[in-house]
Amino acid sequence: MAAAVATVDTQTFINNLNEAYEKVHKSYEDNFWATKMALKGASSEELARTKTEYEAFLGDPANLKAVRDKLAAGGLTPEQEGVLRIMEKTFKCYITEDPRAKALKEQLNELEAALAGARNTMALGYKDPAAGGAFKKASSVQLRDLMRVSDDEATRRACYEGMRGIGPFVAERFLEIVKLRNRMARLMGYEDFYDYKVTSAEGFGKRALFDIMDDLEARTRPIMEAARANLAAAKGASALEPWNMGWALAGDTEKALDPYFPFEDAVDVWARTFAALGIHYRGSTMSLDLCDRDGKYSNGFCHWPQPAWRRADGTWVPAKTNFTSLATPSQVGSGKTALVTLLHEGGHAAHFANITQASPFFSQERAPTSVAYAENQSMFLDAFAGDAAWLGRYARSRDGKVLPWEVIEAHKRATHPYEVFALRGMLAVPFFERALYETPEEQLSVEGLLALADRIEQQVQGGLAGRPLLSVPHILADEASCYYHGYVLAEMSVHHTRAYFREKLGGKLVDNPEIGKALTSAYWQPGNGAAFLDLVAGLTGKPLSPDAWVAELQQPLEAMLAEEKTAYEEAVKAGPAIPPGQEPELGMRVVLVHGDEVIADSDNGGLAAAVKTFKGWVRKQFFGEN
Repeated sequence: MAAAVATVDTQTFINNLNEAYEKVHKSYEDNFWATKMALKGASSEELARTKTEYEAFLGDPANLKAVRDKLAAGGLTPEQEGVLRIMEKTFKCYITEDPRAKALKEQLNELEAALAGARNTMALGYKDPAAGGAFKKASSVQLRDLMRVSDDEATRRACYEGMRGIGPFVAERFLEIVKLRNRMARLMGYEDFYDYKVTSAEGFGKRALFDIMDDLEARTRPIMEAARANLAAAKGASALEPWNMGWALAGDTEKALDPYFPFEDAVDVWARTFAALGIHYRGSTMSLDLCDRDGKYSNGFCHWPQPAWRRADGTWVPAKTNFTSLATPSQVGSGKTALVTLLHEGGHAAHFANITQASPFFSQERAPTSVAYAENQSMFLDAFAGDAAWLGRYARSRDGKVLPWEVIEAHKRATHPYEVFALRGMLAVPFFERALYETPEEQLSVEGLLALADRIEQQVQGGLAGRPLLSVPHILADEASCYYHGYVLAEMSVHHTRAYFREKLGGKLVDNPEIGKALTSAYWQPGNGAAFLDLVAGLTGKPLSPDAWVAELQQPLEAMLAEEKTAYEEAVKAGPAIPPGQEPELGMRVVLVHGDEVIADSDNGGLAAAVKTFKGWVRKQFFGEN
């Protein structure tokens, strides 16, 4: 295709390539959503076909050659050169000239689609001890929620065993995929598949990445070991069992928090939070599929069938976003989980809706978009849900009561000394994937895979984990495999960026529109045309460092509580900038769906009206109210 248009003038060439990319991107992403959401007519074969077409376009050497020819010809405006450079950078991530590697990639697409289909239809659940061991269906999210809140240890252990069942179920199929991924990467000149993925996404290789990861692991290992010892001393050695740890840390406080996070209010709270931060979605459309159901993909995510971009004639093309979570509204903890997921995925959506460049190549989430860059935006925004200054404004019961300080204090006393566990849980995934892809092919076996996962959990997390590594969906999926290090780098950047804002804004982050303004101009608008580390340094004036993160983990509990109590009291007095029931201005159409069912649409009377309709639907579907 590109070779045929390479002789036209530069702007026409750019326009044509933009339109061609947009078409294959949208076709694949539409099928991705339909398949993951188990919509009527969804087809794993069609997903594999459109994925192959998408990657064939990205991997076509003729496209790369035509772009380079235009760059070499000269006479370009600065904007044209910038667009051609990001096109070149993108194509370089996907060009597979070796026909053997191309064949492997096509085979991988089919195997990955088949594994995803099998995993989506897996009979996941637990043997309920309260029902004589009868099997009860439950998603991975439901199983983890039960481990966190159930008072019955036998139930918690049964849920853990259910989670452990994912590994043996996927192992044999997954190992074939691992072998082919490594063969393909080595044909392209990389050390292994992990090296290929991180180089494509971040611009530096696996070894450079693990210089950072190994340093963070070493700096936080003593904190983790002390935290495990403290937990065992405080609550008994059994608290360290994988099915007990989450409950031991937050079982009581999670239940105390639950009434102040009604699930049906989550969309309204998210929208008002973001609007008060000055976040605007530039005319985009977001479809929200928030509740769990059979066959639905077992992880929350956000993606963009329509990337945001600006055409050569100045026409703005707003983003179209699909966003899902897996809530069971009647389950304890589901409201808070849903809200944090909304803040997280809504942060992704805000980022990609505000990329204002002259090509959709800048605003697609795959390589060369940095994983850390993308995750930094969402994790920065979901962090607000842990701030007392936010909780005092937004955490309200169904009858409008403010979350009491005593509940916040109890929760922070239960969790702050152990926050290092989350860091170590994130680290375990890239450490596992590094070890997996470095294992010689002839040594790969189902037994070896399961043992490796257990060994990495024990080495990095200090013991077996409540979320078994092979239950992490990112590891299986091509687009998210060898990706999780991005969460670690992003979380590092979150603490780094928050420290900057606290200093600049006098500690006033919640309901401060300067936050949205700064994020939009410094982090979001450039898209993937700028390096992640350069963007962080550009906003904060300092290179990215783990110092702020480690300092927070080491902060004395009483000093932290004193700061948080002051912030909470000020928040309760001030109240939210946008009160409940008031229309939040986000500049976005919101469509609330449940699979193929459309529940509410903000085009019909505004977002506040859509939220009200959604609340009624939730109360009827999950609580039996009319």
